Amino acid sequence: IQVTTLYPGAGPEVMVSSVTAPLERQFGQMPGLEQMYSISSAGASVLTLRFTLGMGLDVAEQQVQAAINAASNLLPSDLPAPPVYNKVNPADAPILTLALSSESLPLTKVQDYADTRLAPKLSQLSGVGLVTLSGGMRPAIRIRANPAALASRGLTTENLRTAIASANVSQPKGSFDGPTRSSTLDANDQLLSAEDYKSLIVAWRDGAAVKVSDVADVIPGAENDRLAAWANDRAAVIIQIQRQPGANVIEVTDSVKKLLPELSEGLPAGIDIIPLTDRTVTIRASVKDVQKEMLVAIGLVVLVIFVFLWNWRATIIPAIAVPLSLIGTFGAMYFCGFSLNNLTLMALTIATGFVVDDAIVMIENIARYIEEGDKPLEAALKGSKQIGFTIISLTISLIAVLIPLLFMGDVVGRLFREFAITLSIAILVSAVISLTLTPMMCALMLKPESKEQTGRLGRLVNHTLQRIIEVYGRMLNVVLNHRILTMLVFIGTLAATALLYMAAPKGFFPDQDTGVIQGLTQAPDDVSFAAMSARQQEMARLIMKDPAVESVSSFIGVDGANATPNNGRVLINLKPLEKRDASASQIVRRLQDHARSIPGMKLYLQPVQDLGIDDRVTRTQYQLTVDSVDTARLEEWVPKITERMRENPLITDIADDLLNKGLQARVEIDRETAGRLGITAAAIDAALYNAFGQRQVSTIFTQGGQYRVILESAPAFKDGMEA
Repeated sequence: IQVTTLYPGAGPEVMVSSVTAPLERQFGQMPGLEQMYSISSAGASVLTLRFTLGMGLDVAEQQVQAAINAASNLLPSDLPAPPVYNKVNPADAPILTLALSSESLPLTKVQDYADTRLAPKLSQLSGVGLVTLSGGMRPAIRIRANPAALASRGLTTENLRTAIASANVSQPKGSFDGPTRSSTLDANDQLLSAEDYKSLIVAWRDGAAVKVSDVADVIPGAENDRLAAWANDRAAVIIQIQRQPGANVIEVTDSVKKLLPELSEGLPAGIDIIPLTDRTVTIRASVKDVQKEMLVAIGLVVLVIFVFLWNWRATIIPAIAVPLSLIGTFGAMYFCGFSLNNLTLMALTIATGFVVDDAIVMIENIARYIEEGDKPLEAALKGSKQIGFTIISLTISLIAVLIPLLFMGDVVGRLFREFAITLSIAILVSAVISLTLTPMMCALMLKPESKEQTGRLGRLVNHTLQRIIEVYGRMLNVVLNHRILTMLVFIGTLAATALLYMAAPKGFFPDQDTGVIQGLTQAPDDVSFAAMSARQQEMARLIMKDPAVESVSSFIGVDGANATPNNGRVLINLKPLEKRDASASQIVRRLQDHARSIPGMKLYLQPVQDLGIDDRVTRTQYQLTVDSVDTARLEEWVPKITERMRENPLITDIADDLLNKGLQARVEIDRETAGRLGITAAAIDAALYNAFGQRQVSTIFTQGGQYRVILESAPAFKDGMEA
């Protein structure tokens, strides 16, 4: 579960002490919490809570809500919105990415339609964990104060803030209830447009009204002008849809796609919805490929049986028994709550070879008695009675091999549990069918056949098989005559196996090529928004030049998905595999080499994987966590560790998230002088916040949504220390 709190204008230290710390204290008391990870940056606090696998997500959600409620009285009173939690793994790549753009409408309008018409409906779908709108051009009224004009009239930004907050209200007013009729009271107490705010009177000076337009510029704009997103090289609003942990990705994607045409009809004709990323394309292809391989495996098994038995009647029996075993497995999977995914399909494909073993053993034994002259029914009874214990012991031994997978712990155990249970059920169902249905079908279908009936090709096959058996018999005699040498070869093979196991490369899962690459861009900690925007667009243009790239979506700015201002996100969609000349891993290395040509910008890329156990977005493939109760020691040792790692030629792309190199301007308050002048520290903080914090001073309430009124200094008065 991810908990996000936005507090525009607040520095990292303020976010840590006033927002993150109170929440951490409450979250730390929750039972079942396994790990808590937080990032506090300018204006944002993001906490990721990981619970034990035995904890239900709905129960954890209730605990998180209770903890947020308990911490509410410790959070800042002027927090624009309470902390928001989402049942989502932040490390998961979006299952669907859409871009909204328009040639005729401003992005603020596009964002408004996406925020009020698309996002709420998409969030209501079962399995959707989080719908994120990146680009952040939410409509707002921006009031840019002129400090010089205010000072010349004896006013401050606090006077301006108070006037705006008092003039724009939406409160109950009561009603009249007369002898025969009643009526409610309403008033024009809300200011809804930029023109309304321009004519607002702030104060009276020398008998003349001082209006907002006299001391500030009022413009319709965005709630946060330090957010931006692009689809390829076009400014856009990026919609990212993430699923809840445990939700079926294909079902969630299908439900979203089914709803999109209906939602599109409610948008103006000038808004274009551009699909960028669909992670289910490769998942569907993978599932389809496994299904095809499973059918091929069944066909090959039946063909091999026919070649060895050379009896079409005997071939029909396993051709029926194998699908029946798999169908029975499907029924058991349904009651276990399993889905058809890569792991369960892999188990079914492997089971195809196992389930046919029982049928082959049974059929071969019964066929032997028929060849010796027994009637089919007698042969079925004799053969099944003789081989029954063997099939039972085979079944138990195969299931015993899978028992360690059933008891594996942590996420790996949870992943392979479905595999092990599915394979065990298939083997068990196969044994039941082989002991019941297969002998019955043998009694009904098998008939004694003479050598003449087998045909010339059949006799040739039987002769070839007989020669193979004779060669095997001679080799077996050699082995049995040299027992000591055989044991030495066995021991040597065992030792070689152990050595090869230690030498072979190891990994959790092999890297997949899903056709999607996600990345992070990183600029110096003190980069401005304008410089970050220019570098991010330059990086996107460089990526688009690669012949294997289909499209690119990227965004920057501090929001729930991106917690730091010097970082950006990139999602790269590759062309289909047959239309490109390299794999995803090769393209990653190629793009990173090209990205070094952009000064002051680093690009970290990783191919998106269908299976992963990460719970945080990382720049690189591996991560090492360094923690300490002493921040100073942490800041001392992290650079030393990273510097030592850089000396190792096997390690590349070393990065840390300490982020302690940003610039900071510190205001030293002379409290004695301030007290003599009647100025409090709160008044100084308020003046700074009003001027430089994009302060949300009022809210406009409408039927469609809520829109903020933002107070700040004019751009000329907030560029640097001189302001």
